[in-house]
Amino acid sequence: MAQAYDVVVVGGAVMGSSIACHLAADPAFSGRILVLEQDPSYQGCASALSAASIRQQYSSPVNVAISLYGIAFLREIGDRLMVDGERPDIGLTEGGYLFLAGAAGAGAMTAGQAMQARLGADIALLDPEALTARFPWLSTEDVVLGSLGLSGEGWFDGYGLMQAFRRKARSLGVTYEAARAVGAQVSGGRVTAVTLADGRVISCGVLVNAAGTGGPDLARALGIDLPVRPRKRMIFTFTCADPVERCPLLIDPTGVYVRPEGTGFLCGTSPAPENDPDCTDYEVEHGLFDEVIWPTLAARVPAFERIRPGRAWAGHYDLNLFDQNAILGPAPGLPNFHLCNGFSGHGLQQSPAVGRGIAELIVHGRYVTLDLSELGYGRIADGRPLTEAKVV
Repeated sequence: MAQAYDVVVVGGAVMGSSIACHLAADPAFSGRILVLEQDPSYQGCASALSAASIRQQYSSPVNVAISLYGIAFLREIGDRLMVDGERPDIGLTEGGYLFLAGAAGAGAMTAGQAMQARLGADIALLDPEALTARFPWLSTEDVVLGSLGLSGEGWFDGYGLMQAFRRKARSLGVTYEAARAVGAQVSGGRVTAVTLADGRVISCGVLVNAAGTGGPDLARALGIDLPVRPRKRMIFTFTCADPVERCPLLIDPTGVYVRPEGTGFLCGTSPAPENDPDCTDYEVEHGLFDEVIWPTLAARVPAFERIRPGRAWAGHYDLNLFDQNAILGPAPGLPNFHLCNGFSGHGLQQSPAVGRGIAELIVHGRYVTLDLSELGYGRIADGRPLTEAKVV
């Protein structure tokens, strides 16, 4: 007998599990939900390999609004995702983001802070003197301005968040199955079933593509081209001999970042576009740390001249080359095929608001609490990028 579900979500990491959780928790929904995850170990998913941070310092107002809800959700995660009296703890640390700007970036930083503050984000602008007073270990040479999240920004256990969503979803009756979706059947302009790599066909009323770096392949099987590519990102850890107290998540004007992690630090950077090919391997390129990241950090924080490197790992962004923003909502010509792709490294922090939003689309046919329609596929089709300038 063929399986049939009201909603099938492809991808069971943080985004797919958030969608399933919000959907199952909606009093107006009473259908059956299936989540398909090709790697139930989750060892290679972005949720497990990310630097797991949250910020409101974006250039796009919609992303600020998404993260304002996100931090409220993370602060209340124990109540929101409690199962059988057990409250998840993701170790949320609101240590703040500190973006540094030289002369070329100061104007955009000032305008960005004004927009962020207008939306309710707690962001302060600091001149070099104020930066030195707050962070005496910081070199402000060539820095004109800093933008610091005083609250609402920081880092957390990303894998823990994913598992909390997954456990809550399962407690609400969501079914998870280890399987890989390779396509779908369409009739009358609607998806009617999803096809699996093992040959099975599962009927569905709604199909959601939350497959991360595998999302473009699933969309392509239904004739939809997503400008999303897998791009490798590496994270390096180290300990420091000298104290660097109250260190926020610091982003140098070059794009190199560092933040505390346990008794040490983790760091990374995004390569220049011309040195950022499509990539699906997990090989760590240690030269990036030795030749780019460490020298940059040591110049910005002199204490980092004396460090001991630790472990390193690689993961992948599902990078939206069109405008570095997520692609959400109904696919063109297939109103019951919902896209949830191209998060460009922001998926963990955006999962609470986006999961809620996609669930609202499915149940109510519209965004109810936060309008995410400007992140729809229409902007791709029309060539109207909603460019996100602050991609770390």
